[in-house]
Amino acid sequence: MADFLIKRADLRDVVWTDTAPAPLAEGAARLKVEAFALTANNVTYASFGEAMGYWNFFPAADASYGRVPVWGFATVAESKAEGVPVGARVYGYLPISETFDVVPQRGGKESFLDGADCRKGLAPIYNTYIFTAADPSYDAAREAEQMLFRPLFTTGFMIDDCLMEAGDPVPETVVISSASSKTALALAHCLKQRGQVEAVALTSPGNKAYVESLRLYARVRTYDEADRLHARGLTAYVDFLGRPTLTADVHNALRDRLVRSLVIGVTDWEGNRAPVALPDPQPEFFFVPTYAAERAKALGPDVLNARLGKALSGFYKASSAYLTPETAKGKAAIQAAWLDTVDAKVAPSKGLVLSF
Repeated sequence: MADFLIKRADLRDVVWTDTAPAPLAEGAARLKVEAFALTANNVTYASFGEAMGYWNFFPAADASYGRVPVWGFATVAESKAEGVPVGARVYGYLPISETFDVVPQRGGKESFLDGADCRKGLAPIYNTYIFTAADPSYDAAREAEQMLFRPLFTTGFMIDDCLMEAGDPVPETVVISSASSKTALALAHCLKQRGQVEAVALTSPGNKAYVESLRLYARVRTYDEADRLHARGLTAYVDFLGRPTLTADVHNALRDRLVRSLVIGVTDWEGNRAPVALPDPQPEFFFVPTYAAERAKALGPDVLNARLGKALSGFYKASSAYLTPETAKGKAAIQAAWLDTVDAKVAPSKGLVLSF
C-alpha cells in the first residue's frame, strides 16, 4: 500500500512509503482510493494541521510526518462492517493513500461515520462517508466538479449565509482576498446570485486578468492597492490569504465602513503571520463545521441541506466558466501536483483531479 507522507515542519519534504496492509479488523472496512482533488485548501489543512487537528484524521507511523486529507471517491475493497458492502462507492475525506481503513458507525442507507479512535472528537462533517448510490447531490457526469468544489462550495455558501442571512448588520460590499481560489469563487458566486451586494476581489497581479474574466466581482484590485480601497456602504472582509499586513491595509483603508472581518484560510502559508494591531472590528475565525451545526439547529437540517443542495447544483453547472478539471495519474504526478500546489504554481483556471 502506497502512502504519500508530508513532513509537518516542511511541506515540501515529502516521501512515499509502501507497506503491506494489516489484516482487516472485525467491524472495519478497507476503502480503495479512486480519485481526489488537490487544491490550495489542502495546503491550508497542512498549514493548520497542528492547530486544528487535521493531521489526526490519518496519522502516520512517524509522527514527524503526516497524511494530508483530501476530498474524493473511494470504493469498499474489503468489509467486515455491517451495512458497508464490498463494491459500494463513497464520497468523503481521504488520505493520499492507495487504501485506508475505517470503522463504520451510525450507518444507514445514505452514509456512515468513521468511528476510528484517531477520529473521535473531530468534526462529524469530516468523518462522514456518503454512498454515491443514495446521494442526492451526486451527479455521475460531474464527479470532477464534486471533488474540486463540493467541500469548498459548502464553505463559500456558509460564509454567504453567515454574512447575508444571519449577520447583523448585513454588508453592502464584501471584500475577498485570494479571490482566484476556489472557495473565494464559490463565495463570489453566491453573492452574485443575490444581486444586492457587491463583491470586491483582492488578488495578485499575475491573477488579475483571470479574476476579471470571471465577471463574478464588481471590482478587482491587486494586493498592493489594498491600502487605497474604497467600498460602498457597510463592508465585510473575508480573508482566505492569511497575510496580517494585508488585513491591516484593508482595515485601515475601510475604517468605519468595515463591520465584519472573517478569517477562513491561509493560502499564503509561508508568509509572516505575526499579529498586527488592527482597528475594530477584530478578525473572527470562521470554522464551517461549528457554523453549519448552529444553522442546522436554527433552520432545521432538512431546510439547510435543501438550500445547500440547490445552490450546489447550480454552481456545478456554472463552474465550467471558472476552471477546467485536469486529470493526472500515478505517484510521480501526485507528488509533482502537491509541490506545485504548495508553491502556488497551479494556474487558477485549472482544477487538479488525481488518481493512483
